[in-house]
Amino acid sequence: MFDTLLPYLLAGISVGGQYALIAVGYTLVYGILRLINFAHGDIFTAAGFFMVYLAAALPPALAVPLVIILTVILGFTVERVAYKPLRTAPRMSIMISAIGVSYLLQNLMWYLTGGLARQYPVLPGLGDSIQIGSASTKVVTLVTPVVTVILVVALVLLIKRTKIGMAMRAVSVDFETAQLMGIKINNVISVTFIIGSAMAAIGSMLYFTNYTAVTPTIGAMPGLKAFVAAVFGGIGSIPGAMIGALIIGICENLIKAAGLTMFSDAFTFALLIVVLLVRPTGLFGEKTREKV
Repeated sequence: MFDTLLPYLLAGISVGGQYALIAVGYTLVYGILRLINFAHGDIFTAAGFFMVYLAAALPPALAVPLVIILTVILGFTVERVAYKPLRTAPRMSIMISAIGVSYLLQNLMWYLTGGLARQYPVLPGLGDSIQIGSASTKVVTLVTPVVTVILVVALVLLIKRTKIGMAMRAVSVDFETAQLMGIKINNVISVTFIIGSAMAAIGSMLYFTNYTAVTPTIGAMPGLKAFVAAVFGGIGSIPGAMIGALIIGICENLIKAAGLTMFSDAFTFALLIVVLLVRPTGLFGEKTREKV
């Protein structure tokens, strides 16, 4: 029985870690701007295409850091062009802008790639097979949770122990007061998008090593599941996003093990409904108090 479930458990932990890296971007942006960045899944997809084209011309040692840099530039540009001009606009205006950016990026990728699926390159070491007990899996399955934990711990330390982290916490608590205290709001928000985009780029490398076909809309479902993970764990909580993503990844693959593959996606969104009904703030979310 365990031998049968082992490959699914390993796959669940792996994909959960990949969702976690995307979910961090959602939870960071929401924690500061109270905005769901609907374009985040498309930035994840763009990172996949960056690697497809860069790996064809450059060695992996150069392609990998360049993909992260280009993804960060894209995330920074989206924030400056689509969100910064609407800083004082109603919340609904920013949300509409986020949806518009998402469709803009998708259509740009359709136009530039011809809409054809591209084969993701094999990254040295990650795509190799490894035997664990009776299960055969890829090295990336074992690497993903380790990388995820290291990055999440590093990010928590950055937020708790550094000056920019203190500024991020201040802005998330009270935007207006932080601005009056001399914190450069625009710089803090830009750093938030940069960190989230870098995490999405790393997540894309791990994700597409397993799911090797890159299409312009491929990031929609992982993006939605990562968003559900962020809400489940408590949106605004980085450890919560990681734990929520791991739970979703494992449950999703156990459902597949039970022969109910067609319901694996439905489970994720059913879980979102249950969480919102039972505990709207998520597992680790803090209750917010409305100011009068």
